[in-house]
Amino acid sequence: MDASTVSAECFDVVVIGAGISGIGAACYLTNEFPSKKIAVLEGRDNIGGTWDLFRYPGIRSDSDLHTYGYEFKPWRHESAIADGHLIRDYLRETVEEYGLERLIRLRHEVVSADWSSDEALWTLTVRTTDGSGAVTELAMKARWVYGATGYYRYDEGYTPHFEGRDEFTGDILHPQHWPENYDYSGKKVVVIGSGATAVTLLPAMTVGPGAAAHVTMLQRTPSYIMEMPRVDALSLQLTKLFGPERGYALTRRKNIWRDQTFVKFVQTFPRAGRALIRHYTKKALPADFDVDTHFNPPYEPWDQRLCATPDGDFFKAISDGRASVVTDRVARFTKNGILLTSGRELKADVIVTATGLNMRFFGGVRQSVDGKPVVLADTVTYRGMLLSGVPNWVVALGYTKSSSWTLKVGLTSRYICDLIKHMDAHGHEIAVPVPDAGMPTRPLLDLTAGYVTRSMDTLPRQGTGLPWRMLTSYRQDAKLLKGALFDRHLRFSARNSAPVRSEGGKPQTTTSHRRGATR
Repeated sequence: MDASTVSAECFDVVVIGAGISGIGAACYLTNEFPSKKIAVLEGRDNIGGTWDLFRYPGIRSDSDLHTYGYEFKPWRHESAIADGHLIRDYLRETVEEYGLERLIRLRHEVVSADWSSDEALWTLTVRTTDGSGAVTELAMKARWVYGATGYYRYDEGYTPHFEGRDEFTGDILHPQHWPENYDYSGKKVVVIGSGATAVTLLPAMTVGPGAAAHVTMLQRTPSYIMEMPRVDALSLQLTKLFGPERGYALTRRKNIWRDQTFVKFVQTFPRAGRALIRHYTKKALPADFDVDTHFNPPYEPWDQRLCATPDGDFFKAISDGRASVVTDRVARFTKNGILLTSGRELKADVIVTATGLNMRFFGGVRQSVDGKPVVLADTVTYRGMLLSGVPNWVVALGYTKSSSWTLKVGLTSRYICDLIKHMDAHGHEIAVPVPDAGMPTRPLLDLTAGYVTRSMDTLPRQGTGLPWRMLTSYRQDAKLLKGALFDRHLRFSARNSAPVRSEGGKPQTTTSHRRGATR
């Protein structure tokens, strides 16, 4: 069925994605705008995004849940570094407590989004799938679109070409598509990769009644790995003394300060930071372990995100002999395992390619503005939330290195609520960022990880100065958003009217930028 032949339902805001970003955004929006019509579209058949998709052994957060969780909903489980099923429970509770079930439409995949300045509306082409698998296309209109899709491609992970792959007689798995109830008990497993997924898989597959016989992490390049306590003892004390609400708020502040201080230290003093991490790594491993071969990355601390190991489970698995690390390169797969460039062969029954992810902004949604296709690589982020030349479209892009992802999403949601209130009060229907001609730009993400560098040319860019530069510090962003709501680069207009160049200033009728969503 042609979507254009169906009368389009119209919304004030459509949120694309029902993961941790989209659910959080919907909470802020419904709290601030109880009378507006809001929908959350999720292409998959369940909420949760990443936390519902990834089911590999040991799947957990890499950030503490006191900062990764929402500011308006305290994290109550004692584990600060939480397993995936606990995060899924937390998201389901949020949906129920904030009455979002009525807004979320599952199996609604947004295919394209076309902006009309004459209507001051986005027209979304949405592909829906019913219980029998029948596919239908429909059209939906929205005054605002909130892109809460993350930046990973959900239908496929990244696996480089390995010569001899077809010769291997065992199983080859990618963590993004882990088979349900897969039995690896008593098997020799080789995990290719050295990122957060591999660091999680290695200890998880060596414990319990279904443990593997041995797990080897085969890495081409080492990563920085640091032990973190799974349980935040101080948080438990703060909760006991001040109650769940205030204790949670105090823990968030403590952890934000802790993370920012550590990152600033290692970035300012990289040699000292490297030495400090090496000291704790060496302390956690056997005395004769070759730390400088296996845990001495060629890059400085925090050029890539540091991997966490709760209670040192990764190091314990190696120390106990249940697991090992090999630093080498893959020459080819063989019938019985992997041949390395050194000539050594690693025997394996199972090979896990924890080799990374593919990036795809907005879930691959094709965008156009007044009939002209949007080329994301030609856009620049405004305050890390809007895109130049793209009206009324929000980007949910959290922190990637120094802070929890969700901290930025909370700031983004509060900012957009204030911006919409300002526009409603002044009769504006359209907001679009416009950079100065010839403004210098730089890559969007400050990461050197392979999945980022492979996709850099397909992503938006950022400027070199405010308001176009992406801030990486929660404190800096929070301070910025307490100031002027907009500046001369954000142009306002209504249908069939000339753009209004705003000189900036605080909104006349908005809620405080420091306010969070409350029930």
